[in-house]
Amino acid sequence: MSSESQYDGPPRRPRVVVVGGGFGGLQAVRGLRRANADVILVDRTNHHLFQPLLYQVSTALLSPGDIAPALRKVLAGQRNAEVLLAEVSAIEPTTRALTVTTADGNERQLNYDYLVLAAGSTQSYFGHGEWAQLAPSMKTLDEAVELRSRLFRAFEIADATDDPEIRRRALTFVVVGAGPTGVELAGQLSALARRTLSGQYRRFEPSDLRIVLVDAADKVLAPFAEPLREHTRRKLEDLGVEVLLGHPATGVDRTGITLGGHWGVTHINAGSIVWAAGVQPAPIIKRFAETTGTPTDRQGRIQVADDCTVPGVPDVFVIGDAANLHDLPGIAEPAMQEGKYVAKVIRHRLGERKAPKPFRYLDLGTMATISPLDAVAQIGRIKLRGPIGKAAWAGVHLAFLVGWGNRLAVLGSWAAVLSRGARRQQVVLGDASQADPRAERPRAEGARAEGVRVADVRDGRRLQDNRHRR
Repeated sequence: MSSESQYDGPPRRPRVVVVGGGFGGLQAVRGLRRANADVILVDRTNHHLFQPLLYQVSTALLSPGDIAPALRKVLAGQRNAEVLLAEVSAIEPTTRALTVTTADGNERQLNYDYLVLAAGSTQSYFGHGEWAQLAPSMKTLDEAVELRSRLFRAFEIADATDDPEIRRRALTFVVVGAGPTGVELAGQLSALARRTLSGQYRRFEPSDLRIVLVDAADKVLAPFAEPLREHTRRKLEDLGVEVLLGHPATGVDRTGITLGGHWGVTHINAGSIVWAAGVQPAPIIKRFAETTGTPTDRQGRIQVADDCTVPGVPDVFVIGDAANLHDLPGIAEPAMQEGKYVAKVIRHRLGERKAPKPFRYLDLGTMATISPLDAVAQIGRIKLRGPIGKAAWAGVHLAFLVGWGNRLAVLGSWAAVLSRGARRQQVVLGDASQADPRAERPRAEGARAEGVRVADVRDGRRLQDNRHRR
């Protein structure tokens, strides 16, 4: 271990280390801008990521930089804060130290007086980690850009082949998970097919795309009220998206995805599968909980006290997706409010302000977009849908974006796609002709290879070959 780190040894002022530059971590750092303390933000990437719009990077609507400002740029004006690009491998609360591997490849000790764990979450495959390569998630900027390349490479394959089976498989996209991310991605894929791709390819029509949204649950957007769920499902089907509910994934291989359920086994030959079905806290959270014996919930989130501290470890705070505080949902707004609150608690402990009132979450609503002019929003008892819901969704997302430059860039891209269907990010990274890791001849017809006679869970009807409902 190197002993020549500027971070080694006791700090001259109280030191606050924040792990994770997401919504919660960034708010905690900003909330400490007037604190008489040194603040170090540790992250594996050099950017803050606005995850709710990642799917728009994957579908060529936004540029990666539009939703991922550099952390050093964001915090350039905060004199007591600095950014450390590093991976945290261990936490020793008894000695108040982290073990980190920095960008130069060295392993070092980083001491702290207060630690804020805002490490976020990773995709959960529910015990089937081997599916990750064939059904990639969309949790990081790298994954979103890679998915964009996969999608547009599939279009190139469909346009180049003379084999109708290969073309059909290349144009079949399965999204696993009918939460906000899955719903929004499926809707964007439909918009991409209907408007942007029109006239660009000569050997297939955009209407040939088959988009399937599947979930083990029996409803889309489970946290929403029933009228909004029904509106979402109906609109997705109007867009040509097949919605298969009550169908858990039981297998993923190079030919596609196998689904179970009350109606038997269904295999869908698919060239692209995107996993948006569940999340779990970052690995460092699990290691910390095991080291300290801290209780966690079923998802692996740490059960924190009302002030976001870890029971028995009062100098460590856990916020965002890694924490279970009053069973709040793992979305941006709770993380942001927790980050602001933790900053107040730390400043109180530094003797700089009075004790804050007990944490109280202000619910600003839950939202999901369906199409360029349609979204659903639930704000307390208020339920919005259609263009009004879309306006509310757009306003909230623009407000949460970091930096006016990013807000203007995103607004401009939205205006372009709304008015002309234009998407300026149709880039395939690498050699467009390189082999798809999933490439394989589709299964022979039979054994329900194309998902024929899949049940409509809503009313028990049977659908004959849903892909023709366009």
